[in-house]
Amino acid sequence: MATEHNQDVQDLEQAAEPEAKTQAEVSVEDLQATITNLEESLKLEKARTANAVYEAQKSVERIQREAEKHKETVLEKFAKELLDSVDNLERAIAAAGEEESAVVEGVKLTLKSLLTTLEKFGVAEADTANGFNADLHQAVGIDPNAKAGQIGTVLQKGYTLNSRLLRPAMVMVGG
Repeated sequence: MATEHNQDVQDLEQAAEPEAKTQAEVSVEDLQATITNLEESLKLEKARTANAVYEAQKSVERIQREAEKHKETVLEKFAKELLDSVDNLERAIAAAGEEESAVVEGVKLTLKSLLTTLEKFGVAEADTANGFNADLHQAVGIDPNAKAGQIGTVLQKGYTLNSRLLRPAMVMVGG
């Protein structure tokens, strides 16, 4: 009986060996296929991640450009509004003539402070000393006392913002 039992155990073990080898072979093949699939999935996900990072960088750059453009637009509008105040202060000083009072001195200091602040933000007076330039000046009349192509009278100062025209100077030119 014991020998019979040992024989049965041996028969079972021998029968299980090819099955175990088959399971091991199938397992290795399955694992290799799984590894291959996972490697392909990893490559795909890496590509998707790289694409997402690229798209995010492009979005950040676009948003930064739009923010800078918006900042420039807001600064331009604000500076244009302040130019009316500059004009009013200059007219007040001109109307005072030669009078030197504390009020006139205060207006001059206010104008100087306002112009200094505008300069800090890139606002500069348009050049009127080097002749007429259609990009910077708007001719509104002829000055008989000025040479041809030269600016005779400046009716309203022009200004640029970071080298871009903010407001043209209204001038009279020689004929």
